[in-house]
Amino acid sequence: MEKDTGVPETRLRLRMMEPADIAAAAAVERACFDSGWPATAFERELLHNGAARYIVLDDLGGAGIVGFAGAWLMLDEAHVVTVAVLPGERRHGYGRLLVQGLLDLARALGMTSATLECRVSNAGARALYRGFGFHEVGFRKRYYSDNGEDATIMTTGAFDSAAFEARDARSRENLAARFPGVVLAVPEAVEPA
Repeated sequence: MEKDTGVPETRLRLRMMEPADIAAAAAVERACFDSGWPATAFERELLHNGAARYIVLDDLGGAGIVGFAGAWLMLDEAHVVTVAVLPGERRHGYGRLLVQGLLDLARALGMTSATLECRVSNAGARALYRGFGFHEVGFRKRYYSDNGEDATIMTTGAFDSAAFEARDARSRENLAARFPGVVLAVPEAVEPA
């Protein structure tokens, strides 16, 4: 069972990542992953990868960026490349906000489905993704370079399917009740190249 956020909802903002966020995103990355990306990788993603889109969850009450997520827009598919929430901020529903934000962004930019890889051992993340309609479709052997762990490949199927639409509506309703007003505004400037 998840805890209440303890943070007034009006203090949270889900928004597109900006170059000024690179240092904070890299700090979240280091706190979350043993072999995380350096700040230069975020800089490359934001400034030089036309397929990359990143979002952040900002606690305007002083904690700053508490999580971020990113995807690459590949033809008509969003490939989720990362979702990270500070260890001390987990189990508040922030990961759900970030995944919903990525899916909203992908749909707004014309993507028709989403896919990702997840560590086989990360049961919590796999359960989170299943809640958004991702299902396991395969494995990548020794995918993770830090320890050679396998990855589970997960995909949503079509965004316009009745099953996805119903699940998405329930997710939006639950998140809106829990975090009133916290939605990702998709600016026109982030449309696919």
